[in-house]
Amino acid sequence: MKIVAIALNTFKECIRDRILYNLLIFAVLIIGLSAVLSTLTFGEQVRIIINIGLAAINIFGVMMAIFLGIGLVYKEIDRRTIYTILSKPIKRYEFLIGKFFGLLITLVLNLAVMTAGLVGVVYLTGWVINVLLFKAVFLIFMEFVLITSIAMLFSCFSTPTLSAIFTLSFYVIGHLTEDIKFFGSKADSLFAKKLSSLIYYALPNLENFNIKGFVVYGSGVDNSFILFSTLYGILYSAMLIVISILIFQKRDFK
Repeated sequence: MKIVAIALNTFKECIRDRILYNLLIFAVLIIGLSAVLSTLTFGEQVRIIINIGLAAINIFGVMMAIFLGIGLVYKEIDRRTIYTILSKPIKRYEFLIGKFFGLLITLVLNLAVMTAGLVGVVYLTGWVINVLLFKAVFLIFMEFVLITSIAMLFSCFSTPTLSAIFTLSFYVIGHLTEDIKFFGSKADSLFAKKLSSLIYYALPNLENFNIKGFVVYGSGVDNSFILFSTLYGILYSAMLIVISILIFQKRDFK
């Protein structure tokens, strides 16, 4: 119950954050604008709408996860409300897990709004809504979960600015890990090969959550891949949350 109470309180705090509405409005506008841009290309309207729409949902959702996630712990420390919270019969791991799920609830709500906008625009074009679109949205949410856990990890011991830089770096590198491994394997240096392999296996591979191309071209995606990506996101996020809890447990707030 304590975790639920903290999660709901975090959700209320997040929805009052102005940056959330700015990003959400901008994302919906981009999705609407995709319908206008699609008229410039004959015969490719739906593909352009879906491509731009999913990209907007992904990018702005990640920005929400980062900018709200980096303040999950830091704001409480900066306002010194952390002392009041921890003076109550609330364990530190309950505090962190509650914060984490509170932000996820916020992201689910905003993801639903952005998805509804995209589905509405696609429906108006006369295209039959494919279940593959919702699979893509689900994997995008799993990416949000992972990015949120990364942001929370850095918020436990770093400033918001550095946390944002670190998390954004993880996001960019996470979508390039396969390319890094490929080019590293072609390098002459043994060190470069080992380093590229280390980066590939140690850092999260966010391309596991990217099936936008399959949706755009109507290609099928095996359910086993969806299951693998889901388990990958859950297990990796769980590992990061455990690390966050261990770091937070060692912090001295006296």
